[in-house]
Amino acid sequence: MPRSHVSTGSTPLRLPVRTCVGCKEKAPTADLLRVVVSRSDGESQSSDCIIVPDVEHRLPGRGAWLHLDRNCLHNAERRRAFGRALRVPGAIDISAVDAFVERRVLPDEKNRQQH
Repeated sequence: MPRSHVSTGSTPLRLPVRTCVGCKEKAPTADLLRVVVSRSDGESQSSDCIIVPDVEHRLPGRGAWLHLDRNCLHNAERRRAFGRALRVPGAIDISAVDAFVERRVLPDEKNRQQH
């Protein structure tokens, strides 16, 4: 009976993989930021939604995944990908995610410019 693969005796570690809503590339969840919807006034009937970062991947609700990259954020906003991925109609406020990405990206860019 032929073997389709050779066993090394250890099972490879499988990381969950998700697709970035900005660039549509697949990546391990450890490399992506999960974002979820938070209603602006606490009511479920509101059409104004705020998207907030879920750093620990624990907040309830449907999530969308995004690289910590301004280009991916810009592309997702331009293509209105958050509304489709999170299944919410109406206006979406991404200011919390934008501020989070700015805080995470800027220190890396400053270090690159110094070296």
